[in-house]
Amino acid sequence: MTDQTNTVAPKPAPVKPVPIKIDFVSDVSCPWCAIGLASLRQALANLGGEVAAEIHFQPFELNPQMPREGENSTEHLMRKYGSTAEQIDANRENIRARGEPLGVTFRMDRNSRVYNTFDAHRLLHWAELERKHVPLKQVLLRAYFTDGNDVSDHAVLLRLAEEVGLDAAEAERILTGDTYADDVRAQEQFYLQHGIQSVPATIINDRHLISGGQPPEAFEQALRQIANPA
Repeated sequence: MTDQTNTVAPKPAPVKPVPIKIDFVSDVSCPWCAIGLASLRQALANLGGEVAAEIHFQPFELNPQMPREGENSTEHLMRKYGSTAEQIDANRENIRARGEPLGVTFRMDRNSRVYNTFDAHRLLHWAELERKHVPLKQVLLRAYFTDGNDVSDHAVLLRLAEEVGLDAAEAERILTGDTYADDVRAQEQFYLQHGIQSVPATIINDRHLISGGQPPEAFEQALRQIANPA
């Protein structure tokens, strides 16, 4: 007689996700940063369990000298880049079209304003200590680009902090003083001194730089190559 015993092959051990550190250098009033972050998050979702990403938001101010009351964005961009109002309108439409499939809604027009973002960065610094920096960054981008809110206004920042579950009293204490101001300025200088002159800048494992608001496919390909080098 022949042995009819069936042997069951052992199941392969589950693949352990590769830990990846991501420093996302950006400003909350930068539309390409909103696009880049949405693309990055989609790429990470597409990678599933291949990587275990730890995202850190690093501060960059596009307009560090901007007064608290802000400035009309069209006038600001015309002066800063020498663009015409029509060129700015075309760029806004390009940004809107890029954001739409990523779930980012841009409602900018010629009457939109640019604001000082330093206090928003201070709040984000604290939010990371509380492990709530990702949701806070998301609502800050939404508040500015979709809702047209003044992200230098402390009342707006307090409302957004509460929305993501941060302590309102502590948020108010931070905003009314200068808590984390030195930390934010030190981080800004660190990246400037290391050659970051435009954002978004996505730095993987302190070594690999991905510049600009790339599409999800570009982030996915880069992350996969970094996680699984040949």
